[in-house]
Amino acid sequence: MPVVPEKLFPFERHFHVQSQGHRMHYVDEGPVDGQPVVMVHGNPTWSFYYRRLIAELSDAYRCLAPDHVGMGLSDRADEAEYEYTMASRVADLGHFIDAVEPERPVDLVVHDWGGAIAMAWAVRHPERVRRIVLLNTWAFTIPSDMPLPAALKFARTGVGGFLINRFNAFSGLAARLGSAGKLDREVAQGLTAPYRNGPRSRLATLRFVQDIPLRESDRAWSVLAETEAGLQKLADKPIRFIWGRKDFVFDDRALTRWQEIWPDADYHVLEGAAHYVIEDAPQRVLSGVREHLQ
Repeated sequence: MPVVPEKLFPFERHFHVQSQGHRMHYVDEGPVDGQPVVMVHGNPTWSFYYRRLIAELSDAYRCLAPDHVGMGLSDRADEAEYEYTMASRVADLGHFIDAVEPERPVDLVVHDWGGAIAMAWAVRHPERVRRIVLLNTWAFTIPSDMPLPAALKFARTGVGGFLINRFNAFSGLAARLGSAGKLDREVAQGLTAPYRNGPRSRLATLRFVQDIPLRESDRAWSVLAETEAGLQKLADKPIRFIWGRKDFVFDDRALTRWQEIWPDADYHVLEGAAHYVIEDAPQRVLSGVREHLQ
């Protein structure tokens, strides 16, 4: 189990057993009868990314923050037993929500790959969604005029994959590039802690990058295409974007695409924040999320 500073992540550990037997770690803070807020992380973060938001909302909301299989404090599944694909992630999220909140509509707070995963689940179950907050993410096929960022291109090469798997290059690189400023040392260590225990601990971060669909023949393309086609099913929900403008992954073209899909959503663009928008502008994000959920 990775060592994470208790003062930064003081939450009790909970585990949900997925259909294939793998344990998914999750945070469950706040009143059980409070409005459920499901926070879905991306790559290469984990539930630690939402620690400030959990602390902010847990006075009134049931804050649920799962770690994807192979990430955070969840089990490291063998590839012979688990497919590290977007379809698996969407199924896992549905299995988790069915178990912890089978009846009440949930609020969703999503970031990075967590947005694609959560929106894929949401368009299939729009009646189970109350409100949505999106933090620098996407849930559509990549337009031809939106090239893959250089860091992600490199990560998908043989050399990049070797460095990620053997030396934790992607998690470490994201900790440096994901913030507009320099992250506090303990925060950077907390974000990368689950991926510092050898190649097996960071297999999922590599497979996430490799699973980004660039063409129709890629496995995740059909899942994203189906999600994109279904996003209008969520257009009547209260939707808020809190967007860091200095993102090295999702630039203005991604934001413009969202504005085309959901023109009536509430957009808050933070000029001084980057991909790890909660780290760069914690108070503006926390107050913005609470205001929206209320």
